[in-house]
Amino acid sequence: QVQLVESGGGLVQPGGSLRLSCAASGFTFNTYTAHWYRQGPGKEREFLALINSAGSSTNYADSVKGRFAISRDNAKSTVYLQMNSLKPEDTAVYYCHAQNRYFSSYWGQGTQVTVSS
Repeated sequence: QVQLVESGGGLVQPGGSLRLSCAASGFTFNTYTAHWYRQGPGKEREFLALINSAGSSTNYADSVKGRFAISRDNAKSTVYLQMNSLKPEDTAVYYCHAQNRYFSSYWGQGTQVTVSS
């Protein structure tokens, strides 16, 4: 059974940090590029970051560059998103996504992040 399970969301004050995790199972995770997206209230789903299958290359949306960092541990089949200097506008449901070069694609169920004082 293919699964991507996010965790680590919650309520944090502005300026704070959170680390999201996404654990993969049921497929060969180390052959997939991994991504993080988010969807805020009333907004479309937004790309945040990607990391290649080997973990040697990353890319970020301008909105999070310098504040968020994506990483992965293929031995644990897990991708992470370290989020620093959080702002109220970062409030959203955060999703992980995995896709291989054959366009096989999986989504997690999402984890809520709320940035508020």
